[in-house]
Amino acid sequence: MSFEHLAAMAAILLAAYFIRGITGFGSGLISVPLLALFLPLKFVVPLILLLDFTASIVIGGLNFKRVKWGEIGVLIPFGVVGVVLGTSLLVNLPPEPMLMALAGFVFIFALRSLFNIHGEKPISRGWAVPAALTGGTVGALFGTGGPPYVIYLSHRIRDKSDLRATFSALFFTEGLTRIVSFLVAGLLMTAAVWIAYLAALPLVLGALYLGGRAHVGLSQAQMTRLVGVLLLVSSVSLLFKALNT
Repeated sequence: MSFEHLAAMAAILLAAYFIRGITGFGSGLISVPLLALFLPLKFVVPLILLLDFTASIVIGGLNFKRVKWGEIGVLIPFGVVGVVLGTSLLVNLPPEPMLMALAGFVFIFALRSLFNIHGEKPISRGWAVPAALTGGTVGALFGTGGPPYVIYLSHRIRDKSDLRATFSALFFTEGLTRIVSFLVAGLLMTAAVWIAYLAALPLVLGALYLGGRAHVGLSQAQMTRLVGVLLLVSSVSLLFKALNT
């Protein structure tokens, strides 16, 4: 890998995990498409999985008492059902229409967050079922199941610190499942992935720390708008995938 690629990789990881430190999610959304421009996807995805899992442990562990476990407990069972459903759909349905529909859905909720359009009351917990089913299904199909979870939780949890901690705990659970499946598939058996992980770890931990400091000074409205920006980026990314699948 050239020096220019190493510098670009460091800058991308720094930005991605700074955002992760602020919001509790978004690192993969930022880093995977950019790193994949000059690195093989079979290297990028396992690397970011390991770094994201570490980030979830750090943020969730430091903010354990703020995690809304009741919300996660409702999401996980239906998320597992969604994963099974997505796996079965993988060989039977064309992916483009589903991706485009999800991109449109996420785009609408991104605008709601950007312009701070929320109801006075949190949405019903019953919405956890479609959110988790969609998140699990889309995650199994395309590896981008985060937005439905983010939309649901950001409309259930008003406190920005509780929201950040709950994101991390949820993605820890999801990450653990994916690590097991990646190990079974042999995708984490490459020495280059582990060397890159260990080399990137100090930078990522530093970025998480700086993001955590920035989170403290962030108002609730600013946090909501930042989530909206990341969802907007996510919708564009999903649309790009649909057009290039």
